[in-house]
Amino acid sequence: MARVISVFLPMWPVDRLRRQEDSPSDRPLVLAGRLGNRRVLTAVDAGAAGLGVTVGMPVSKAQALVQGLRIEAANPEADQASLERLAFWILQRIAPIVAIDPPDGIVIDSTGADHLHGGEEALLEALTGRLALSGVTARAAVADTWGAAHALARFGGDLHAMPPEALRLPPATVAGLRDMGFATIGDLMAAPRAPLTRRFGPELIRRIDQMFGDAAEPIDALRPPGLIETRRAFAEPIGAAETIARYIGKLVVALCAILDERGLGVRRLDLICHRVDRERQTVRIGLAVPQRDPQRLTRLLCDRIPTIAPGFGIEIMTLTATITEPLAARQTSTLAPEAPDLSGLIDTLAGRVGHRAIYRIAPVASDVPERSVRRIPALSEPTTEGWPDHWPRPTRLFARPEPIETMALLPDQPPVWIAWRGIRRRIKRADGPERIFGEWWTREAERIAVRDYFRVEDDAGERLWIFRAGDGEDAATGSHRWFIHGVFG
Repeated sequence: MARVISVFLPMWPVDRLRRQEDSPSDRPLVLAGRLGNRRVLTAVDAGAAGLGVTVGMPVSKAQALVQGLRIEAANPEADQASLERLAFWILQRIAPIVAIDPPDGIVIDSTGADHLHGGEEALLEALTGRLALSGVTARAAVADTWGAAHALARFGGDLHAMPPEALRLPPATVAGLRDMGFATIGDLMAAPRAPLTRRFGPELIRRIDQMFGDAAEPIDALRPPGLIETRRAFAEPIGAAETIARYIGKLVVALCAILDERGLGVRRLDLICHRVDRERQTVRIGLAVPQRDPQRLTRLLCDRIPTIAPGFGIEIMTLTATITEPLAARQTSTLAPEAPDLSGLIDTLAGRVGHRAIYRIAPVASDVPERSVRRIPALSEPTTEGWPDHWPRPTRLFARPEPIETMALLPDQPPVWIAWRGIRRRIKRADGPERIFGEWWTREAERIAVRDYFRVEDDAGERLWIFRAGDGEDAATGSHRWFIHGVFG
């Protein structure tokens, strides 16, 4: 089943303008354009909206309502050009099929791409979060059709209870429906279709059918200039897995020849299969390092053939190098041993669970244990930072310390025994304490906070890393409760 994401950018014109400014102003911002002979507001920011300024309001009325209002000229052409650049950015990072939904939206065919981002909820959260960090206000929704996702992103709730504006109809059609008493989409669906078609034309019924999946609505994917792409059209539709694999191999060979001519390697590869029923099946693979090896690329794509549903047949296949990087020829030697190449294994695993699930741990210059590591891409260059070497650290560090019960003499003695996960353990050996202070520059609450860490070994020989929150004397330094934070060996 197809899945479509609609991204709604309610303040895109003002967000675009503010992002281009070197020193953004705090003054309420509005954009003005002409509607016939009148000069009206076409976009307002959150500050202006909070003062009662609305889209469509005459400029003179807005100036009288808000003193010091900043008014800029609307530029729809620049808005759309910038919207296309944003869509290209999403194309490279989210899914192979992305298009603009002017004037204030982007539509994404996310079928089969959500698992690479941790699921649909994680994908939507990451997408809107990145836009928010870039200064762009966004709302996103996912549904089975473009029409449903578009409506949910802008209105939310039940599709049947949404107003006619949710159907992406011209303003004149919406006004006519309102005049006839149609307040919701449910009202339209309950009315006979023939009179509606005679009165408003076929577009109204087509939009309703597209919203509920009764009519197809393909997304014409954007393609930036200079994108490397190969294409194969078939006189007779294909559907067998062996045939699909054979033509994937041919497309890959042709693509790698172009990459070789330009001295490039591919980092992200998109296969789009156009079915005879106008549906599209997509496969996206990412690579840890630039590649143009036809055998490796063909194998990675063919591993994903089971995810392709050919339906009544595939009539066109396109293969696109969405992200490329320079790749120079490398000289190999039979005399000196080379480091093993793990990129093939990483690419295979990432194709199944997503690149975010494949990573390595790198040290961070922090004494606080849970802040002393970070995740980096699996084949990243080693960092120059290191862990504190004056005390050993456990091989397994818990994401969150777990509380334990203990018996210990305060302030500097280790516990005599601990109870963890329902099992009581007698301590045979202990080393410590190692006192770690809070990072007062991170949070004010850590100014006087301390932890006393001990390495302990129980009577079964298991070595644990435990700590007491606080110095054992001053209650302001911590709760004086005990926790286990990791396991050695």
